[in-house]
Amino acid sequence: MTAAPMFERFGDALDRLLPMHLWIGADAQVVRAGPTLTKMMGQGDLHGQAAFALFTIRHPGPVDSVEGLRAMSGQRLGLVLRHAPELPLRGAAVALPDGAGVMLDLSLGLSFARAVTAFGLTLSDFSPCDQTIELLYLHEANSATTALSQHLTARLQNARAEAQAQAMTDPLTGLANRRAMDGEITRALADYSDDFGLMQIDLDLFKRVNDSLGHAAGDAVLERVGDVLRQHLRLGDMAARVGGDEFIVLFRDCAAPDDLGRIAKRLISACEVPISYRGQMCTISASIGIASVRAYGQRPSLDQLLADADAALYAAKRAGRGRFAFHGSPPIEANIAVPVMHRRRADDRPPGGFRRRQNDRVPRPD
Repeated sequence: MTAAPMFERFGDALDRLLPMHLWIGADAQVVRAGPTLTKMMGQGDLHGQAAFALFTIRHPGPVDSVEGLRAMSGQRLGLVLRHAPELPLRGAAVALPDGAGVMLDLSLGLSFARAVTAFGLTLSDFSPCDQTIELLYLHEANSATTALSQHLTARLQNARAEAQAQAMTDPLTGLANRRAMDGEITRALADYSDDFGLMQIDLDLFKRVNDSLGHAAGDAVLERVGDVLRQHLRLGDMAARVGGDEFIVLFRDCAAPDDLGRIAKRLISACEVPISYRGQMCTISASIGIASVRAYGQRPSLDQLLADADAALYAAKRAGRGRFAFHGSPPIEANIAVPVMHRRRADDRPPGGFRRRQNDRVPRPD
């Protein structure tokens, strides 16, 4: 039996054992190609095609004839498919008897990972004895380990970011806390191109809500005030809850007194809208102290800016509820329609509930 009929008879076994073989006839045309190689070529049945138009041998040297390929019989070949020159292959050629041509067997070598992805190959595309099987298992294990490592790293990074966000956030209102606000003001002060205004806000009559309806009602009021502040923020502005019922708002690129005064009036108006809590109406107001970096001859320090805004707030509180004051200027009433019982004249006796913001601070009326 000559070589050609023999190989044709055992073609199925050849496909299973050498799925990347290429039988090249004496006329340099493809006699038979293994299923995996056929799949990689993507041209359907390769029978009858010009063999040397399908691949290029680079090592040990260029070959473009069957005789040249027969001369390399038994040598280790380095080659690429012409339509995928970026994927180097390994190969070995064996001269067939009776002028039947050359049998070329190919292997993916170190390019197996890219080839598997590029051609959609699976384990069934390789001989069970092919070393590529082991490489694929190792590749899959490595990919799984890498994916797990990336997943764990992402979880750690998310957890770290969440912890950092929580460390900078007031848990009740969702606003920033004092630590975050101090950092933001410090950055704004360092940017001499940024003229900004700072408002320190203290809620009027808040203690009355806590005393009459309980702390849950007070929490509902604080959450509502947090929403009010968010509604008046622009991109780049920042609001923070820095005490029990005390807030600070930083308005970037907003340092003109007229602009800050209009914003203060809107904030007071919004805070004075009654809040319903379990069938009871919670009515509060707000007093605001304002400091603008434009009012200083030179850039103030963080402590000075906060102290001046707090002093303006203290002046507004002493003058009566529902007012705002600029540092160094008399308080201004917001002129908002609020029941008289919720206002207090400057000479009214404070309703109690004094508290100290600092150890040396004179008590502030509620």
